[in-house]
Amino acid sequence: MKRRTVHRVCTLCEATCGLAIEVEGRRVLAIRGDADDPFSRGHMCAKAPALADLHEDPDRLRRPVKRTDTGFVEISWEEAFELAAEGLLAVRTQGGADAIALYRGNPSIHDLGSTLYYIVLQRALGTRNRFSAGSLDTWPRYVQVSSMFGGMLHIPVPDLDRTSHLLVIGANPIVSNGSLMTAPDLRGRLKALRERGGKLVVIDPRRTETADLADAHHFIRPGADAALLLAMIHTLFDEGRVDLGRCGDFASGLDTVGKCVDRYTPERVAPRCGIDEETIRRLARELAGADAAVVYGRMGACCQPFGTLACWAIDLLNALTGNLDRPGGAMFARAAAPLDFAFAQGGEGIRFGRHQSRVSGYDEIFGELPMAALAEEIETDGDGRVRALITYCGNPVVSAPDSDRLDAALDSLDFMVSIDFYVNETTRHAKVILPPPGPLENDTYDLSLYNLAIRNVAKWSRAAFEVEPGGLSVWEIVLELAGRIMGLGELETGQVDDLVLRQLVTLALAGSPLADQLDRVVEALGKQPGPARLLDLLLRLGPYGDGFGRAPNGLTLARVAEHEHGLDLGPLEPALPGKLATASGRIELAPPRILGDLPRLDAWLEAEPVADFILIGRRDPRSMNSWLHNSERLLRGRDRCTVHIHPDDARRLGLRDGSAARLSTEAGELIAPVELSDRLMPGVVSLPHGWGHDLPGVGLGVASGRPGVNTNRLLAAREVDVPSGASVLNGVPVTVKAVGTVS
Repeated sequence: MKRRTVHRVCTLCEATCGLAIEVEGRRVLAIRGDADDPFSRGHMCAKAPALADLHEDPDRLRRPVKRTDTGFVEISWEEAFELAAEGLLAVRTQGGADAIALYRGNPSIHDLGSTLYYIVLQRALGTRNRFSAGSLDTWPRYVQVSSMFGGMLHIPVPDLDRTSHLLVIGANPIVSNGSLMTAPDLRGRLKALRERGGKLVVIDPRRTETADLADAHHFIRPGADAALLLAMIHTLFDEGRVDLGRCGDFASGLDTVGKCVDRYTPERVAPRCGIDEETIRRLARELAGADAAVVYGRMGACCQPFGTLACWAIDLLNALTGNLDRPGGAMFARAAAPLDFAFAQGGEGIRFGRHQSRVSGYDEIFGELPMAALAEEIETDGDGRVRALITYCGNPVVSAPDSDRLDAALDSLDFMVSIDFYVNETTRHAKVILPPPGPLENDTYDLSLYNLAIRNVAKWSRAAFEVEPGGLSVWEIVLELAGRIMGLGELETGQVDDLVLRQLVTLALAGSPLADQLDRVVEALGKQPGPARLLDLLLRLGPYGDGFGRAPNGLTLARVAEHEHGLDLGPLEPALPGKLATASGRIELAPPRILGDLPRLDAWLEAEPVADFILIGRRDPRSMNSWLHNSERLLRGRDRCTVHIHPDDARRLGLRDGSAARLSTEAGELIAPVELSDRLMPGVVSLPHGWGHDLPGVGLGVASGRPGVNTNRLLAAREVDVPSGASVLNGVPVTVKAVGTVS
């Protein structure tokens, strides 16, 4: 068999590092960073070789399976689709469309077919009970940017390569490889920032790997991010340092912001955040005085009790210091294949709460309900009770709060289907599992992530291998299942795809000069079904596209594919006011939904702290949520699912390295091995997310051998960030006690 090298991007996190993958037959011989990739320039992290592990994993499902009394058994695709459609339709007939719930996990964002075809399954089901991992990691940011700028992907990202001052709060980009900030080689880029005379400041309850590179690190009490940032904004107003720059010509609500932050003085905030008032003022002054500066926050700032307020304050700081939409500040990507049209709501800006969850009345956010509602929607009798579930590339039993309760709720369902290639803690409840191919068996394009890139790039990733004989691509699985649910069983998958194509073209052309040329555009996209022609449509209509002949030298998928290492489209450029999609067409600095949460923050500031310890999560460079724990090479070495605690706190509790601690909350408890760390702020404990592979019936041989503990057993589903409904994963009060040693 002939050896060959395939150039593509890594699809294990948001960095989109270019890879050179050497293969022979169906074997992976080597994976290395692609030195000719213009974005990543040869960088890759420790996770990338796990693509080979996923490809070769004997635990990965290659054929559909159904659950029997003695375990899962392989079945044909025809039987699998028949069982799945029959079970789902029976539930819908008895309970209506809302009796079926749909859950989508994070890994689907890295697959083009998953990204483009998921909506087809949504529409086929017609249910309002839709859920995703978004309410576990991104909703506060999405709600905030939609309220201020008009769209969920209107996220300003740090212009890292040109900034002179970067303030990082509640984020560890060196380990996470960025998040809602597509940027390969964060370590190299942050080192370059300092080498050119710039300054890096980190604010975090833990002295993170990113903090090790910083000029300054400040401990902050978990949950105080919004209060600290608002006190910095207070300082800008108080000292006359507010300067919107050119954004002042199209921004509304500045006076309202000034009045709102008047009460968040550094003196009031300092006792609760653990940073003294003079340091708060200095942080604000340095930000305002820098040549080009940007504030960036992520999971620690976002997934906590005041996540939306914290995200709002981050972009307020960027705007009020004149650093929004300027080189070196917070800028907007100009994606080659934009998705803005897919989230439009009739020119009225984004609206939330178009319906509410049945039991607790949580608002709909972007057409979905928060994960806080899923278990109760299954448990609670009445019209609209969820009796069936489809999970789509996700593992909410490990990733969602109140995990024991959710696990029990899934066990009570009448029917469940999973699109996944593992029998994991969630899919073990499914009656049928439909496995997609491994990540190296798909052509793909990072459609969503390039909307968040710190440099405008495009790259078409060729599959390293064809789909195994007898396998189906994820888009084929989705269309077949959706077609049977819609009663289109007489149509072949390609015919259903033709219908999907025409609908997408109609949507994409609305209001454009090509709106009356539907048939010509469809014909130009070719006859080959699948996601490639849908991507071709988006590229050709995008800002660099050929416009189906209107700009003959513009991009098409074929032209992007000619650049096997990727295509550099240039640095970020100012995009406002053209990028704005608010109803007013202006930056809304003071959105009512966000302002309405300030009284809750005030109550927290005035309350007396009662918890001995506050729980936060942490990331590891060799892990990605729960789905890479079956890679032997990534699990080598010391146990990483440990509870970190400061030595002074450990001494007081009688804990030592290797002993065991019981962590408990009102939601639950667990026992975890202790690891002493002076990198942690006293009064804070840290436990990583995504572990707990010790449940019966899980088909993950490597992960089950080193299962760790599930931190989500400690988190109450009812604890949410109010404006977004997102689950609170950080800043959770917890009790810690010594219990001896871990067996």
